[in-house]
Amino acid sequence: MIAKPDFMRALIIDDEKAIRSSTVIAIRAEGHVAEGADSKAVGLLKLQEDAYDLVFLDLRLGDEDGLEVLEDIKRTFPQVQVVVFTAYASVASAVTAMQKGAFDYLEKPFTPENLRQILGRVEKQRKLETKIVELQREIDRQNPSVDFSSEDPAMKSAIEILFKAAPTQAAILLLGESGTGKSVLARAIHDRSEARDAPFVTVSCPSLSRELLESELFGHVKGAFTGAIRDTWGKVAAAEGGTLFLDEIGELPLEIQPKLLRLLQERQYERVGEHKIRVTNARVIAATNNDLKERVRVGSFREDLYYRLDVISVRIPPLRERLHDLDRITKSYLEFFSRQLGRPRLAFSDGALKRLNSYRWPGNLRELRNTIERGVILSPDDFLSERFIPENPPAPLDARISIGSDVSLEALEEAHIRSILGRASSLDAAAKTLGIDPATLYRKRKRLNLQ
Repeated sequence: MIAKPDFMRALIIDDEKAIRSSTVIAIRAEGHVAEGADSKAVGLLKLQEDAYDLVFLDLRLGDEDGLEVLEDIKRTFPQVQVVVFTAYASVASAVTAMQKGAFDYLEKPFTPENLRQILGRVEKQRKLETKIVELQREIDRQNPSVDFSSEDPAMKSAIEILFKAAPTQAAILLLGESGTGKSVLARAIHDRSEARDAPFVTVSCPSLSRELLESELFGHVKGAFTGAIRDTWGKVAAAEGGTLFLDEIGELPLEIQPKLLRLLQERQYERVGEHKIRVTNARVIAATNNDLKERVRVGSFREDLYYRLDVISVRIPPLRERLHDLDRITKSYLEFFSRQLGRPRLAFSDGALKRLNSYRWPGNLRELRNTIERGVILSPDDFLSERFIPENPPAPLDARISIGSDVSLEALEEAHIRSILGRASSLDAAAKTLGIDPATLYRKRKRLNLQ
């Protein structure tokens, strides 16, 4: 059969000539290119000499241990998908192989249909990875380049810890307010890992209902629920060999949390409506703007999941706490959007610079970026004036409330906390002024419905 335009190159490593030959014929019949190798040495030599997309590997390769061969292949050729053959139909051997990086497994004897299904899954995975790469390139073209240098000690320490942990498989938890750049940092960690060429897949935990979120994460089989008209692989499968980024994990429904814990601890999961155990080697990075310890305390987040995520935990400081970086970041945004919109002579007015440095930026980097982009678009001349930069709102005051006035202690406390929060540079700074710990202030703020 003539090879398809999007054909794959497959290598079959098996010491049984009949299996090797029949598999080559079956793969070629599906429009792909296939060759055989009867030993580890021949297989590795062929992989070095030519580019293959897929390897079928026998777990009992004569006197050689197929699992060791699998490790050698994944270590030297990490982008090659490996499907293992096993005549010993046990979940344990398949799980072990997949923990070591195998894409899937085939039990001997297998049918042409079994092989066809495996090839279809690999093709879908390749197409998804290609689409993700193309989308990321498009996103990169629309966004300013990121400079991770910092003059702020807390930010500098956070970057150093994250980039030191990047080459490992350790779970990472990014903490910080909305807009501080947690998703950008997650991508930077992925780019500095050994899986940099593999997919980076994002799941927004608050974006869907519990049922749909579970399906999006783990996938489902046809008929698993109303509307499940076809098999879906899910984001965990899409992130195979790469990074799964769970954004706003503090909003993850309690019902799904045990399944995520299993994924982190055992690397195992099941698609919705399916009982076959699947294994992933995707690395997990999570982010949240919630106080997870407080969520654990009130029972909305599992303690065991929190500690499993908290292997490497880093707080990203808000922009108002890293004012030494503000000038550099602001200039980089202005240069990017001015160049993108063909306005290279655009500069900030003195009033705009003053307001930029005095504003507290509650929306952090996201708000700063949007503010400058809007100013570049709307400025009528070559100076971006202060009218495009927001001002801090005045702290709300109640003239009826003062020391000695006829009000309750609760009303007096609320007015005082509100005033301190309006002036403080951060929640920690406000807590220090009030003489209480940040967790206590967080609870008081939530109870009083203060921002």
